[in-house]
Amino acid sequence: MAYQLFLDLYDCNKNKIDDLELVTEIAHKAISDIGAYIVEECSHKFSPIGITYIAVISTSHFSIHTWPEYGYAAIDIFSCDKKIPDSIGEFLKNAFEAKSIKQNRFNRDIKGGA
Repeated sequence: MAYQLFLDLYDCNKNKIDDLELVTEIAHKAISDIGAYIVEECSHKFSPIGITYIAVISTSHFSIHTWPEYGYAAIDIFSCDKKIPDSIGEFLKNAFEAKSIKQNRFNRDIKGGA
């Protein structure tokens, strides 16, 4: 029914994850790479550092939250109709120059609830 991918990126390039224009550009590429398009988006640059980027996409949503002081970025991708390719994690790791990444997948379905 739906797929969710949680990405934790560690030891990222602190300048890259605190650059709102660059974070937005990388998000646009990732969204395109999963075969989706942006319906609506918003972002916020925190003071003194940090970014939140959120997009409603054609298949559900995409978000990036950054903590440059820790070199950390949390990325969530939810897709209601397409499986999210494994390669998207590697793309985002490389784009933010992260030294390591943790990926967790969750499949959402309507079976088994009480």
